[in-house]
Amino acid sequence: MGEHDQDQDDVAEPARPPLSAGQAREMTAGLREAMDDVRRSVAVLAARVLDAHAARVWEPLGRPSWEAYCDAEFGISRAQAYRLLDVARALAAIHGAVAAGTETSRTRDTDPATAAALDYGLSQRALIAVSGRTDDVAQLITRRLVTLAHSGLQALDEPTVRAVVRQAVRDIRTAPPPPPADPPADPAIAAARRLVDDLAANSHAIGELMLEVAPAYLSDTDAADVLALLCEQIGEPLEHGLAARRYALSGDRRALHGTVL
Repeated sequence: MGEHDQDQDDVAEPARPPLSAGQAREMTAGLREAMDDVRRSVAVLAARVLDAHAARVWEPLGRPSWEAYCDAEFGISRAQAYRLLDVARALAAIHGAVAAGTETSRTRDTDPATAAALDYGLSQRALIAVSGRTDDVAQLITRRLVTLAHSGLQALDEPTVRAVVRQAVRDIRTAPPPPPADPPADPAIAAARRLVDDLAANSHAIGELMLEVAPAYLSDTDAADVLALLCEQIGEPLEHGLAARRYALSGDRRALHGTVL
């Protein structure tokens, strides 16, 4: 155990009477409400980011670009500025899919086309992870909602829509992008492509592991500091681990160029 952890253990917590089950439930409800507030705030922030970027808000303020505007106005890095856009675009695609796949009147009295229409319970990391595959996510959500609506077996209330959205994001996020539809005629090329697909799938799985240790909000530089020991322990070059992490984030195989591919 590290020195910092030992220091934390040595700090004396103020004595408190034990909680009753009712008090524990009340405290848990308060925590859940606070977490829901954070997620709703992310949705509102994402919508405003998208609006500001679409309006090219930096130009009237004399800034040369979106990243320069974010740096000057909010003190955030280029990577953070574009991660905000990734989150905003992913949420916009999801809202559009929900609007297309369900009747808005059946998801309480909210409009899924608005910024914070429905709290899907999605983390920023999950939204960033699927930001490069928003079309796939949107199509899957719409298809599943339409199927449910036509079946008549389940009301498209908020919990149902939320569950469909979360499962669709999870399914797209954990599956690497599909290989090209038409296999090459040359057997040797087909075999090589299968090998490349296998390498990409394994790299995607490694990237998900890297994201467990170095979450998506960390820059490559910060992630490298966190992942150096892990990569050494599993026998993976750090640059390969970082590339796999970028692939898991973006779904774009070009992130692996120069490493395993």
